[in-house]
Amino acid sequence: MIPESSTKKSQTARRISRRGFLTAAGGLSAALAFSASLSACSADTAPAKKRIEAGISYSLSTGFDPMITTSAAAMAANLHIFEGLVDLHPATRKPYLALASEMPREIDERTYEVPLRQGAHFHDGSPVTVDDVVYSFTRVLDPENASTLLQLVDFIDGVEPHGDKAVRFHLKNPFPLFAERISCIKIVPKAVIEKDPKGFDAQPVGSGPYKFVRALKDNRIEFSGFADYNGQYKATVDEMIWYLLSDSAARVTAQDSDRVQAIEDVPYLDAEWLQKRSSLEQVPSFGLLFMMFNLQKPPFDDVRVRQALHYGLDTELVIERGLLGHASAATSFVHKEHPDYVKASTVYDYDLDKASQLLHQAGVDKLDFTVHTTDTSWVKDVMPVILESWNKIPGVSVNMQAMQSGALYAQYVDTGNYQLCVAPGDPSVYGNDMDLLLSWWFRGKTWADKRFHWAGTPEHDQTLDLMDRAVQTSDRDEALRLWGQAIDIMAEQVPLYPIFHRNLPTAWHGTDLKGFKPLPTTGLSFLGVERN
Repeated sequence: MIPESSTKKSQTARRISRRGFLTAAGGLSAALAFSASLSACSADTAPAKKRIEAGISYSLSTGFDPMITTSAAAMAANLHIFEGLVDLHPATRKPYLALASEMPREIDERTYEVPLRQGAHFHDGSPVTVDDVVYSFTRVLDPENASTLLQLVDFIDGVEPHGDKAVRFHLKNPFPLFAERISCIKIVPKAVIEKDPKGFDAQPVGSGPYKFVRALKDNRIEFSGFADYNGQYKATVDEMIWYLLSDSAARVTAQDSDRVQAIEDVPYLDAEWLQKRSSLEQVPSFGLLFMMFNLQKPPFDDVRVRQALHYGLDTELVIERGLLGHASAATSFVHKEHPDYVKASTVYDYDLDKASQLLHQAGVDKLDFTVHTTDTSWVKDVMPVILESWNKIPGVSVNMQAMQSGALYAQYVDTGNYQLCVAPGDPSVYGNDMDLLLSWWFRGKTWADKRFHWAGTPEHDQTLDLMDRAVQTSDRDEALRLWGQAIDIMAEQVPLYPIFHRNLPTAWHGTDLKGFKPLPTTGLSFLGVERN
């Protein structure tokens, strides 16, 4: 039963027909896509093709170049188009051999050697060479290219060919997570990018089991199976079509009408009902909603003000009413199910009196501000409860400005024209180790330096020192102890800190898809999945 206090209302009519899908999808583009597939199905002479169709919840906001893309839809597509040397299986998060023929050999604690899978080719027919591998890493390591991935592999000092069948990595410092971490770098064809980098971004060429065919903005991404792929997750269907259905009602309708075989990000309100028609699972994830302060804007440079807004937020009520209970309030920087979870020394249970006292101690009797946020569907569901909660703090008055994520960062966050930002984030698409998840926000120039302006403070310096020592030790207990100390500082200072971690609901037709598994991160994966 839906709680009466829920902020959510289902937008999906029950048991909508395939015609109804067109109406709910609401767009001419979706109608054209559907009509095109009907034409294909009705062709008497064409041989039947095996196809997987899926509904993706995010729009295509960037191109596909894995060095620079930040689009959730593009990154999910890239799981099928590109390969790393070692990749993490999207569902299990376990490393497996991709373009490497064996796991990295440790020559010494600062040198690794990785032999390549022989016979691998890019989608344009050219062979994958050691020069392509070296190029793929060195372009990310070049600060001139401004890749956000640099902060994740900055421990690499250099990469060089080792004969014509292997590459050798030289590290700045010991890095026991080396094999797992290099999965965030995808191998790309040097010649193709050097000839036309913008063309590559729009028409990516990888070595994965599926070839990119085309992308229609706000409509779909099309793939075809790559016959010459010789890795372990061969294409099992001739083609895939991913419909870009950011509208949650269109996404649910597509699944219910059998238009697609799987959708991500099922609206929580529709989960129980849709589970009667599809397989459905909600997977705990790192995916979070965070609160980020602009420390250059008083009074948010005062830690007591930042803490007051955390204590003054009734997170359990936000989760109950906005997400129908399908999330966990943050008790650390990572969710409790993470293998490296350590509870933070400061946990922000709802305490209105404490929030009021902290503001008083900071000399803030009146606090009027605008919170900037995204128009992501589930974020829109929780923001009214967040504002309601904060506006109960004596002297506090909050309003909200919501917009598309790209506009939020380009127009407000990156220009410093904001005070408080509440937004979703999930770097676990790149990897799942604790250092990676922390590094995304606290290393490099993007976040701590240019967005929330914590870099250069004694607390940030201490945090980085603890993170460095944690990731360089091979003693797991010592690493957990050091990460715990770093998280304690983050939890106490809260320049950017999680509010909650979401459960990710995914629906699929188990009778149509053999081997499908929901992901604990954004996106869908059809690696090794067969269509019945």
